[in-house]
Amino acid sequence: MKRRPIYWFAPSLFLLLFFFYPLARVLLLSIKTETGTLSVLTSLPEFLNVLQFTLFQAFLSTLLTLLVGIPIAYLFSHFNFHGKPLLRALTAVPFMLPTVVVAAGFTALLGPRGWVNLALMNTFNLSAPPITFVGTLTAILIAHVFYNSTIVIRLVGNSWAQLDPRLAQAARVLGADTKTVQSRITLPLLRPSLLAATLLVFLFDFTSFGVILLLGGTQFRTLEVEIYIQAMHFLNLPAAAILSMIQLLCTLFFSIVYSRVVNRSIVPLNPRAGSINLRPAKSLREKLFVGFASVFIIILFVLPMVALPARSVVRLEPDRGERGTIQPAFTLNNYRELTINRNGSLFYVPPMNAVRNSLVYAVITVILSLLLGFPAASALTRPSRLEKIVDPFLMLPLGASAVTLGLGYILAFNRWLYFPFLIPLAHTTLALPFVIRSLQPALASIPQRLRDAASVLGASPRQVWQSVDFPIISRALTAAGVFAFTVSLGEFGATAMLVRPEYPTMTTAIARFLSLPGGLNYGQAMAMATILLLVTTTAILIIEKIRLPGSGEF
Repeated sequence: MKRRPIYWFAPSLFLLLFFFYPLARVLLLSIKTETGTLSVLTSLPEFLNVLQFTLFQAFLSTLLTLLVGIPIAYLFSHFNFHGKPLLRALTAVPFMLPTVVVAAGFTALLGPRGWVNLALMNTFNLSAPPITFVGTLTAILIAHVFYNSTIVIRLVGNSWAQLDPRLAQAARVLGADTKTVQSRITLPLLRPSLLAATLLVFLFDFTSFGVILLLGGTQFRTLEVEIYIQAMHFLNLPAAAILSMIQLLCTLFFSIVYSRVVNRSIVPLNPRAGSINLRPAKSLREKLFVGFASVFIIILFVLPMVALPARSVVRLEPDRGERGTIQPAFTLNNYRELTINRNGSLFYVPPMNAVRNSLVYAVITVILSLLLGFPAASALTRPSRLEKIVDPFLMLPLGASAVTLGLGYILAFNRWLYFPFLIPLAHTTLALPFVIRSLQPALASIPQRLRDAASVLGASPRQVWQSVDFPIISRALTAAGVFAFTVSLGEFGATAMLVRPEYPTMTTAIARFLSLPGGLNYGQAMAMATILLLVTTTAILIIEKIRLPGSGEF
């Protein structure tokens, strides 16, 4: 117990310097400045429209996500079928994919040069793409569903799988029909997880940045996008600070509501192992449901991820023999172009440098996150009153806006913006909650009697760590490190605010290529996004493989 304050010192100091202090600078600027207040007041109708659209798209995205996620949660919690483990793992990938990869994937599938438009143009001999996807509200909504369905599938599906089937059986014996069982038994028991998933999805949709900016464009402005535009395009930091405070207060409100819902969640009576409700599909209706649901999962979650690498190795060439037809040809030029300075510019930064920079930032993030997260997770294994107070503050970066955090770094560390080390510090701030939540269940699962037995047999504290603790938590350490690595590789909001042109990351390079005209830029975006997709997907599948049972879904 005497060592508890030592455990908290490093992570608390880090968050104080690199999370709370930057946000405090944003708060102070929003309070003190008159320029920003005047700017916001003179453009009040416009900013109210931004807030209204932010809430509207978040509400609509959440509703669609529930409509998609709940049937899939039922599928995974009630049926056994061939390919289920693979499909379940594939539904986990989108949640951790970088926004720029998702934007590139849907662009490769449904964009002007995407596979669907190419197929329609060739089939019906069209001269222009018939489907307009990029730059529409539909693109934003579909991308949000793609991202956040994982939350509903995991949270609701996990609770659904653990419901005691004897409750429903007893109700049917007493004469209840299926509708009554669902409304009187199943729904009340699932209500806590449904509310938690709904609030979490809404929070992520409300703070969405990359999806809105890359797929919707600047005509669809949310608070996040408006903060970025005010700070980076108009250099109006006071107005950006005021909008950041509005956004942060909204996020804090939703986070508090979410925490209360989670804390009040009631564990279902006599929870069972997840496998007790599983069975093969028997009736024709059940077989059709499993079949259609599996096909839908492939269309929604797999096609965008397959379209991206396929598009990165294709060059489009007009067919001279048939007017209006475009024939794809296999090529690796998009990957070769990542290393070529075609214009011979002295200020050219090879795109492959972005890959190197991202990997370096990710490695630094992993080291810092583990060094800071391990002592905090150790203290949380047997929480005292101090830990219960500090724990919510450690989780605050989960609900914070990455763009607001980036603005805070600009205000707090403006003298150091020319140095790239601020980026891994911001990444560590955002990855730390994931690391703590990954390590805490594993550390809490170590039996104290094993440590005591090793000490009685003469083992030193170092030997106890090597022979008892480390073998038990090694998988969790690996999963936490991979989590931090993935978060760093895919982070876009804060990075877009802090990155220097000479030190690009993969996410900012992809976003830049997608914003520029020309087939060469498009091909380079597809190639780099494919590299990021493969690395991220591999990392997520590793987490799924080594994640400890019962360690939670997120």
